[in-house]
Amino acid sequence: MSLPISAKVVVGAFAVSGTVHLVKPEVFETVMPSWVPAHRELIYASGVAELLCAAGMVAPRTRKVAGYASALLLLGVFPGNIQMAQDASRTRNRTFQAAAYARLPLQVPMIRAVLEAARTA
Repeated sequence: MSLPISAKVVVGAFAVSGTVHLVKPEVFETVMPSWVPAHRELIYASGVAELLCAAGMVAPRTRKVAGYASALLLLGVFPGNIQMAQDASRTRNRTFQAAAYARLPLQVPMIRAVLEAARTA
């Protein structure tokens, strides 16, 4: 069975985001909650995880595991998304605020998409 379009969108987002995590990790350091240890290391690790999940969802043989791993990854980075929204609320940058708050509810359809992909394996 082919990869659902919603999961293809997540694969693309993971590919771009994972690459940015590895090439410009400083972009993500400001959104890391202060209680999370080893910021740089976790940024690199989450970038690798995003790239592995993206690649895994494309391949039918690994799609099930990659889909469930992707759902866990999305849950794991959610505290960073909350931190970003909180930080955005303290700025005057309306574009940053809108983007940061828009990310929060987008987690639900993204998780739904990767779980659907896992079931198509």
